[in-house]
Amino acid sequence: MKLIDKLAWIELKNKTILVTKTFGKDKYYIPGGKREQGETDEQALCREIKEELTVDLKNETLQFVGVFQALAHGHTDGTQVKMTCYTGAYNGTLKADSEIEEIRWLAYAEIEKVSHVDRLIFDFLYEKQLLA
Repeated sequence: MKLIDKLAWIELKNKTILVTKTFGKDKYYIPGGKREQGETDEQALCREIKEELTVDLKNETLQFVGVFQALAHGHTDGTQVKMTCYTGAYNGTLKADSEIEEIRWLAYAEIEKVSHVDRLIFDFLYEKQLLA
């Protein structure tokens, strides 16, 4: 089994969650990405969020949320994605950049718009009453 190791930033506002849509994709994803060789979780997440959303995560505020794993969207060979999630404050104004076509705030009722692993995260946040 192939495993894709990714990091995600969970940003909540008014019981909704920030998601992004990449050019050419049919689902929204919680922002983040893959680490580069030698990067820590924090380094990789800060770099990815800066590239995708033009904001600077405040490293000292990052808090581990959990690890979620599911079938990778768009893969038919059983590839799994492991998503290590953090929350954290940021400086700047959120703006789609790089490969990001759109940013949105989704409620739990819009769970069908996200990937398999993100659905697990939506369920987790909903059970904790952080999503409505």
